[in-house]
Amino acid sequence: MSDTVTTVRPDAEAGRAAKTEQAQAQTEQAHTKPAHTKQPDVAPRPARPRDAFFDNAKYLAIVLVAVGHAWEPLRQGSRAVTALYMLVYAFHMPAFIIISGYFSRTFDGSPARLKRLVTGVVVPYVVFETAYTLFTRWTSQDPDRPVSLLDPLYLTWFLAALFVWRLTTPLWRLVRWPLPLALAVAMAATTAPSIDHDLDLQRTLQFLPYFVFGLLLRPEHFRLVRRRTVRILAVPVACCALAVAYWAVPRMDYAWFFHADSAPELGVPLWYGPLMTLAAFGCSLVLVGCFLAWVPGRRTWFTALGAGTLSGYLLHGFVAQAAKYGGWYEPAWVRGPAGVITATLVAALVVTALCTPAVRRVLRCVTEPRMAWAFGDTDATRAGDRRAAP
Repeated sequence: MSDTVTTVRPDAEAGRAAKTEQAQAQTEQAHTKPAHTKQPDVAPRPARPRDAFFDNAKYLAIVLVAVGHAWEPLRQGSRAVTALYMLVYAFHMPAFIIISGYFSRTFDGSPARLKRLVTGVVVPYVVFETAYTLFTRWTSQDPDRPVSLLDPLYLTWFLAALFVWRLTTPLWRLVRWPLPLALAVAMAATTAPSIDHDLDLQRTLQFLPYFVFGLLLRPEHFRLVRRRTVRILAVPVACCALAVAYWAVPRMDYAWFFHADSAPELGVPLWYGPLMTLAAFGCSLVLVGCFLAWVPGRRTWFTALGAGTLSGYLLHGFVAQAAKYGGWYEPAWVRGPAGVITATLVAALVVTALCTPAVRRVLRCVTEPRMAWAFGDTDATRAGDRRAAP
């Protein structure tokens, strides 16, 4: 037994010595390791993959926006064009705003998302509000119009409204009944002609329920409207809506779908405003449901164009204004069926070209600027940018 103890002890001592030396080596290595090689505690999450359904929806909606602007000079004397114009205006901007609200659900006022709001909304607003003002002077529509960031011109109202809506997102996520409250705000706005037009506040308030509605949506709601039965039902609903629009042309002021004026400004009693707000909201939601039911969920040839809809939206206005004030609608044949079809196709082709990745890259300096000179461009902020991007 004594012999056994004598032979085991040296081995145990050697093992302990080896472990001690290894621990000392690890301690020295930890003390001598450069500080900059320390790995971050939390790795930034990769950017979310884009959803083909929403890119398809945004592209098709922006095509309808451009087509609606192309039809605008053709309404006079054509009941059919006016009916189509009314139908499109009843849902194309609501669809765009609902999708914007849906992608604003995660806005929490964090530094990364505030930076994204400035670079993706405020900067394009300032640039294009100035550009449209100068363009309006050049076309002599209003040669003395001042450059004012408080009076959105033409298309820029949407950026001003989106800035206000997105800033108030945490509030709408906090209140108990967000949609009824937003509807109450919109209804009250139609009775208040005294609301100033700074930042197009009247339109911002009247379109607010659509943004709040988008905030409340979940992925399963979009899957619901994409069911086969809903797609089939959307056909007769859309046909009935077109028939109603044709009937309503001489009986209704389609300016209600612009959501830009109060009831007194439209020449009707105050009580018309709240009533028309509810009627227009219900009508628009039904038509938006029909529109989304027909949007393909798979990748198509135009899916990639959905990422460039901001470029298409902001740039096509120059073409629409140039066509309107450049005499493009003066030939008599343009007022006929051939002219309406031609204007529709040209508008769709122009806005499609303006949504292409090449145009988006050229315009990125003003629609998606990094502005590292103005913000602390840390890894965490860049990761937040990727997560905040729609």
